[in-house]
Amino acid sequence: MNKRLIREKIYWLGAVDWDRRLFDSLIPLPDGTTYNAYLIEGSEKTALLDTVDPPMEDKLMAQLEGIPKIDYLISHHAEQDHSGTIGRVLEKFPGASVVVTAKAKTMLMDLLQIPEDKFLTVDDGQALSLGDKTLKFIHTPWVHWPETMVTYLEEDRILFSCDFFGSHIATSDLYVIDRCRVYEAAKRYFAEIMMPFRSIIAKNLDKLKDYEIDMIAPSHGQIYDDPAWIMDAYGQWVNGPPQNLVVLPYVSMHGSTRQMVDYLTAALAEKGIRVELFDLPVTDIGKLAMSLVDAATIVVGTPTVLAGPHPAAAYAAFLANALRPKARFLSIVGSYGWGGKTVETLAGMIGNLKVEVLDPVLCKGLPKQDTFEALDNLADAIAAKHRGQELV
Repeated sequence: MNKRLIREKIYWLGAVDWDRRLFDSLIPLPDGTTYNAYLIEGSEKTALLDTVDPPMEDKLMAQLEGIPKIDYLISHHAEQDHSGTIGRVLEKFPGASVVVTAKAKTMLMDLLQIPEDKFLTVDDGQALSLGDKTLKFIHTPWVHWPETMVTYLEEDRILFSCDFFGSHIATSDLYVIDRCRVYEAAKRYFAEIMMPFRSIIAKNLDKLKDYEIDMIAPSHGQIYDDPAWIMDAYGQWVNGPPQNLVVLPYVSMHGSTRQMVDYLTAALAEKGIRVELFDLPVTDIGKLAMSLVDAATIVVGTPTVLAGPHPAAAYAAFLANALRPKARFLSIVGSYGWGGKTVETLAGMIGNLKVEVLDPVLCKGLPKQDTFEALDNLADAIAAKHRGQELV
């Protein structure tokens, strides 16, 4: 795709990756992604904001043909999907300085072996003039690495936000057209990489309140030409209370755990509690992560395998522990054949979660009447806990 005009002397560059389906060998990409870079031509200096993932570098370099010079290469984030083509750009424009935070400088020297004398480090709030256009750098640590920053173009009131407010969608649309689709993709993006850093991201959102922002141009996904709604969404994901929702990731080997899961789901629904089920062997972990953004309660369903939880259930517990959602309650349901330490093992895997653990329900073999009664009690306990909380 050719470079595209956003505003006078401001261009989108980059690549649309229609076919990519996995990010970091971990995160599903059901809709592909984009790698966005931006070119700003001031009256005196020219700046390139970010680059693209190395497999797409030829597309960026073709877009840079005919550009006489680049004075500044702004690197918001050291991860290679944004920074990986910096070396190639410097070969073409050897006079360019790489503008970074101090932490990003050391990281890029390690990751890409860029010489130290190529860097220009900037402080939080520092400005850089391109002549008739002024770039202001705002440090936004842990969005989603410790070295990240964003750039505010003062005269045009555009925030170049890198991963902040990003979404993985491959499309020819330059701007957000389908807001519902982008909301879901942006929520998935937040859940997968930013949710663990909610408290710091809240501070970064507060820093942006002082700026008039007419447009947000992220490094993945489409440009927000009406950005208030995505900023409001982030505010809810970061600061809002959880919802009246139970997220129930489960795995069942011979049907016993599935019977318990179905019974508990029905009991909760009768009490007005929304439930989202995830059959772990076939679950899109991005969908599970999205649901954890809102959940007030997590219930893990698992059979016992080799005296412990099924590996898929253990992975779900590991994922939740890593993502650190704002859930307030957790329990476990499942079955076993002869014994084991399923509850103890899972409990030891969730140290990062600030949750109250509700009495688990385990049964030997198929669930019996006393099992269903225990599940009713668990549903009652969850409903009582939810009534006692500020939920949405």
